[in-house]
Amino acid sequence: MLQHLIGEDIKLIWSPAAKIWPIKIDPTQIDQILANLCVNARDAIDGVGRLVIESANTALDKAYCAKHQGFVPGEYVRLTVSDDGVGMDAEIQKKIFEPFYSTKAIGKGTGLGLATVYGIVKQNNGFINVHSDPGVGTTFTVFLPRVTTGFVDTLATDANEMSYGRNESVLLVEDEIALLKLAERMLQQLGYQVIPASSAKEAIAIVEHQPVKPELLLTDVIMPELNGRDLADRLQSLCPDLKVLFMSGYASDVIVTRGVLNKDVNLIQKPFSISELAAKVRETLDTPMAPQA
Repeated sequence: MLQHLIGEDIKLIWSPAAKIWPIKIDPTQIDQILANLCVNARDAIDGVGRLVIESANTALDKAYCAKHQGFVPGEYVRLTVSDDGVGMDAEIQKKIFEPFYSTKAIGKGTGLGLATVYGIVKQNNGFINVHSDPGVGTTFTVFLPRVTTGFVDTLATDANEMSYGRNESVLLVEDEIALLKLAERMLQQLGYQVIPASSAKEAIAIVEHQPVKPELLLTDVIMPELNGRDLADRLQSLCPDLKVLFMSGYASDVIVTRGVLNKDVNLIQKPFSISELAAKVRETLDTPMAPQA
């Protein structure tokens, strides 16, 4: 999947260490981290280049943490993604994890990719840093805490308690291709038929021309050209029985306060685990539609 995302001109090099310590994290979140970092690396490489993914066990001591604000001493698994692209200056590096900050051209990205990575890392009690120089390349290093006991039983319990699909059709709309592919795979694993669309315009065309209509719209809120709310309104005018679940990197109170969505809509916050997605999709599908005024 990653090779497909970055293209044939970029050489993808894997360098996993032997006997890596266990960590406690939803595997799909590792996919999200790698996909977002690799897409950013791809965009930073002009033509032919190299992208290296490495893993290693490491211990952070007090001296290291004293020089890196927010880091805590301990044992971690280190995941590193390096590219030989254009690199970044110090001013850009200060802003890269801010939501909606992007150096890409308008319409080429939402600026949520690295914010999503940052959110996943923090959610799992980890740390991330970046080292980059203009004309040299960029290295992102993620530190995730080592787990010694209990992780196997927890994962097994989560898997057994997930709510699976009943072959319902889900129209999935996400303009970040890496996240689109990941969410598509998660939904398929949960037992849903998935119709992927990388833009609101594509989603509308699918509904207008496809004889079998989807039962659920799962759409990002912030997208170029047409946002998720307006897309939902447009599609529900074509399919009155279509249920809607929004996804966003912002918490629901922020989305509502900014007037992007109404308070009573179904919303799942990114980054989400497969178990969280399973529960929210099932809940949305099983809730009766509100009567039309």
